[in-house]
Amino acid sequence: PDYQTKETDILAAFRMTPQPGVPAEEAGAAVAAESSTGTWTTVWTDGLTSLDRYKGRCYDIEAVPGEDNQYIAYVAYPLDLFEEGSVTNLFTSIVGNVFGFKALRALRLEDLRIPPAYSKTFQGPPHGIQVERDKLNKYGRPLLGCTI
Repeated sequence: PDYQTKETDILAAFRMTPQPGVPAEEAGAAVAAESSTGTWTTVWTDGLTSLDRYKGRCYDIEAVPGEDNQYIAYVAYPLDLFEEGSVTNLFTSIVGNVFGFKALRALRLEDLRIPPAYSKTFQGPPHGIQVERDKLNKYGRPLLGCTI
């Protein structure tokens, strides 16, 4: 909780319900680790790179009003963790594996803030956004498609 977010951080808000006996702070830290550089097994390459630069950090946790044992965990991710211009890489990293985490009874991504420094790296569809909107007949809202 002593981490100060940066303008370049990708910020995520997860609604989580920890398993009985798992403190909210531990669950929030586990979500940050599991969705960035953490793993449940020892990896021999861990000693080759300082993971401090790349790890997600749970910087705040708030209880959800009126809900028993539900919390919002706020997690900051450094831009260096993600491949530039890759929506697939971004979402696979943040939400690809964390939802099956055993320390949690339930987890849902509630909000995601992508800084301009990262969103500017997205090139968009190869034939332009208007062609895609016309094909899908979807206007006036964001379009996102990726396989997780």
